Amino acid sequence: MSAATAPAAHLDRPPKVSDRAKAENALGRKLVLPAVVVMLVVTAYPMIQALYLSLFQYRLTTPDDKSFVGLGNYATVLTDSLFWRDMWNTVLIMLVTVAVELVIGFAFAMVMHRIIFARGVIRTSILIPYGIITVVSAFAWQFAFSLNNGFVNSWFSWLPWISSDTNWFGDHWHAMFAIMVSEIWKTTPFMSLLLLAGLSQISEDMLEAAKVDGATWWQRLTRVILPNMRAAIMVAVLFRALDAFRIFDNIFVMTRGAQNTESVSFLTYRQVIEQFQLGLGSALSVLLFLSVLLLAFLIVKLFRVDLAAARGEA
Repeated sequence: MSAATAPAAHLDRPPKVSDRAKAENALGRKLVLPAVVVMLVVTAYPMIQALYLSLFQYRLTTPDDKSFVGLGNYATVLTDSLFWRDMWNTVLIMLVTVAVELVIGFAFAMVMHRIIFARGVIRTSILIPYGIITVVSAFAWQFAFSLNNGFVNSWFSWLPWISSDTNWFGDHWHAMFAIMVSEIWKTTPFMSLLLLAGLSQISEDMLEAAKVDGATWWQRLTRVILPNMRAAIMVAVLFRALDAFRIFDNIFVMTRGAQNTESVSFLTYRQVIEQFQLGLGSALSVLLFLSVLLLAFLIVKLFRVDLAAARGEA
């Protein structure tokens, strides 16, 4: 090897992981292990049973007429336009609600972090919606968007696209908007709570140094605050995206899937509970599980958070 190629070979070597990073990784595995064991004990049998049933044509009303179809149920689901329509609804609800919650939740987190007067009261009031049961909040928003008794039409009739006779559950897009609003109102406090934890980890000395160097508020936000909150933002987006992807309660209460507002979870419910199709329903549940895993993988890859590298240890 020549002297000219030696530096290149040195650069190709993977960075050395510090002893502290190794110790933290080992401690993390030990702390997570009990929860993983409990989750496997509780969920392993239902998951295996769902995978097993998805390979059969099996209807609860005719239990003796159970036949092995292999991947036939998956082929039926994946070639059905209803599944892809519901998948589009699910992805759309997830993208819109998580994006809006991220912006509003960050604003709430900034307020809760900076406020001095009545901090406890303000934090508690912001978190109240998250403490309400989802079904209860969905019923409340169904009443709010009601054509005859709701307050949305009367309060916001000054907007050009809202009138006193707007039927929020009369067409697809109005119904989808109502569902998204109810979801955003309910879960934004959870997003703000996770982002507040990330804000609390940012050193005030770092912000003050940036301010002394002449950085504007926008520069401090984009170059100091957000980069140092990358891990907290990833956790917040990951948790909320996975939760929003499995949306069921709001749709069940507000529309019952009418006006083409079904999600994949609601479609699974209809197949299993209403039509007693255990085979197709199990195939849908397996596909939903795999979609959630894929979504989690993509979010983690998108943010590329490396805590050891952020500390300068690797």
